[in-house]
Amino acid sequence: MHDLAHRLGLLPPSCGPVRLVGVDGHAGSGKSTFAGRLAEALGGAPVLHLDDLASHDELFGWTDRLLSQVITPLGRGGTAHYAPYNWHARRFTTPRALPPAPVVLVEGVGAGRRAVRPFLAGLLWMELPREEAWTRGRVRDGAEQRDFWDGWVEAEREHFAKDPSRPHADFLVRQLSMGYEVLSGPSGTVGPDHEVTHGDGPPAVC
Repeated sequence: MHDLAHRLGLLPPSCGPVRLVGVDGHAGSGKSTFAGRLAEALGGAPVLHLDDLASHDELFGWTDRLLSQVITPLGRGGTAHYAPYNWHARRFTTPRALPPAPVVLVEGVGAGRRAVRPFLAGLLWMELPREEAWTRGRVRDGAEQRDFWDGWVEAEREHFAKDPSRPHADFLVRQLSMGYEVLSGPSGTVGPDHEVTHGDGPPAVC
């Protein structure tokens, strides 16, 4: 994990002074846990959870909020402010500050979508088959979320059919019994779509 953190810290900034790093994968694939551990290895890097920008009515309709509330101010070197969505109250709540940092992690399904990739210094994909990930997610959330998951699965299928992230991933992350294995991703290069920057060194195991 620390080797990956080191490599990410060496990437050129991609959003003003910030290296914005996406952590994408199917729901239930372990993105939040991995992002939390990577943030620790990065010395306490901020983590933006896309669940805070999505809502019941717009499961994948958060692009404009991400661009206007987060990416634009960070790109100017300023502090971002975004209003997290409360999934129980079904409303957006008091804005939360997200200051610029050397690395900021953006975690969630669709973090590597087409509209976001130009602002990413790197994209990580949690390598777990979707059916296995969805099963894990359903078990985690219990029977009370069964109806939500039924709707979510169809929405996620549709999203990735139109706008896949995995082919553009710089790194693939596999969870092991202890730790993670990090491999070079399908993109072959590390960095935003509009600018090619080469990775440094072979795949790492952390």
